[in-house]
Amino acid sequence: MTNRRITISEEVRTAFSQRQGIVALESTVITHGLPYPDNLATARELEQTVRDHGGIPATIAVIEGQIHVGLTDLQLATLAQDNHAMKLSRRDLPLALSLNKNGGTTVATTMLIAQEAGIRIFATGGIGGVHRGAEETFDISADLEELANTSVCVVCAGAKAVLDIPKTLEVLETKGVPTISYGCDDFPAFYYRNSGVNGSTRLDQISDITNLLIHKWNLANWPDGLCFDGGVLIGNPIPLADEYAKEEIEGLIETALSSMTATGRDVTPYLLAELGKLSAGKSKDSNIALLKNNAALAAQIAASLAQKV
Repeated sequence: MTNRRITISEEVRTAFSQRQGIVALESTVITHGLPYPDNLATARELEQTVRDHGGIPATIAVIEGQIHVGLTDLQLATLAQDNHAMKLSRRDLPLALSLNKNGGTTVATTMLIAQEAGIRIFATGGIGGVHRGAEETFDISADLEELANTSVCVVCAGAKAVLDIPKTLEVLETKGVPTISYGCDDFPAFYYRNSGVNGSTRLDQISDITNLLIHKWNLANWPDGLCFDGGVLIGNPIPLADEYAKEEIEGLIETALSSMTATGRDVTPYLLAELGKLSAGKSKDSNIALLKNNAALAAQIAASLAQKV
């Protein structure tokens, strides 16, 4: 299943033909989120987590100017060790393709490619959003625009903790994106479970999430059904054993922000690296734990959805 720019792996093609639940996984966690060899180990663990919970993983990346939906282990290893891989948001994708580059896909670009490939469920760590101080910098992630327009369900541990969560939720509301907190009242805040912001709807059952997706996109093909294009955001709180105390991680974030010189696409990788140093690696461990937790939930949603449509 190949066109000029998209190659879908044999495993993913088989999953489509057998009506299995497929989970898209982004690749900036490999290229920019974690250092080698943690990035490769985590990529492998995420794929195995999806399989262990009834789904088929489809890691999405650009390899030598070709979009791949589903990577071989060799491709994962190559990407994990490529210090020159590009960080690919929507605006960067055409350039990477034209220059035959390797690149890790962000939330926005992974959503875009997943929809093109026919994949409805996507697991990531945290979405991008409105950065702190955005009223001066206008630094707002393209992830929010993609969620407004691309019909993919994104399972995350909330917006990245370095962001302004209330403003991020306000933008999502304005853009008509259903925002769900899974098993909790407040929207999760990445490193800690409750942001203190009740800007979403609580759902406790995977079947309820599945029914929401069916009704939003009219996946049952009801003759008189309405189709509401655009994404759905599922906030899945970090496991209790792996969360940070809010006061502790917020103190580290403020310290990291006070010395930050990075701008634009470099902000999040810089802050994640700084938090890793300031926390003596604890934030990295929490990051990996929430990634696996999100992959597990996404696989269960994908498997449930595949049984109903």
